Amino acid sequence: CVATPSQYGAIRALKEGAADIEKMNAAYRERRDYIYQRLTDMGLSVTLPQGTFYIFPNVSAYDQDSFRFCNQLLEREQLAIVPGKSFSDFAEGYVRLSFACDMPTIEEACNRLERFLSYYQA
Repeated sequence: CVATPSQYGAIRALKEGAADIEKMNAAYRERRDYIYQRLTDMGLSVTLPQGTFYIFPNVSAYDQDSFRFCNQLLEREQLAIVPGKSFSDFAEGYVRLSFACDMPTIEEACNRLERFLSYYQA
């Protein structure tokens, strides 16, 4: 059974939390739209997520091995992202980024990723 205080908290959240939920949804939409635009501006193929705070750009034009791509990104730019192959063999060539963090963190992550991709184009 769930503790009584938790039940009361859940009832209050359901009755009074709609404005907070909409505020968070708006914040996630803003972050999603920002990271999507930055990734497409970098020339990466990516689908706009509709129901999650993860985005999966295709990096296979830079490296066919998503593990190697992520390791090199970590070594060179100190940016940790997750290889798509960690989730499925069908996701090889993709990487997973989260936008469930604040905008300055997302902006810095995009800057680091963009700088890293420029090494391949140089």
